[in-house]
Amino acid sequence: QVHLVESGGGLVQAGDSLRLSCAASGRTFSASNYAMGWFRQAPGKEREFVAAIGRSGDTAYYADSVSGRFTISRDNAKNTVYLQMKLLIPQDATVYYCAARARWDISRRSGGYDYWGQGTQVTVSS
Repeated sequence: QVHLVESGGGLVQAGDSLRLSCAASGRTFSASNYAMGWFRQAPGKEREFVAAIGRSGDTAYYADSVSGRFTISRDNAKNTVYLQMKLLIPQDATVYYCAARARWDISRRSGGYDYWGQGTQVTVSS
């Protein structure tokens, strides 16, 4: 079993930056065995892909809506993945979820992930 805990959410103004963290743990968990992703979901809407990163951190995918503003990274020694968000806009405000995928490749599909965190709220005021 893999346990994911997100942190770093909060209230910011439009144009500000925020960094989300996702700490992973588990009795046999090894970060290098999991691709990781960030998704977000607004009330009443489907979960939306934001970014994903390969097991070694050398490959990353981004949603068009965040490309150039968000950066995903990971520190396997700390079992932690990050999402650096810059130039935040009100449309970025929602709950952000971290996810882990026990595959060598990365995915933009929420169904492609095996474990999920509880989410962290990001609020952006205009």
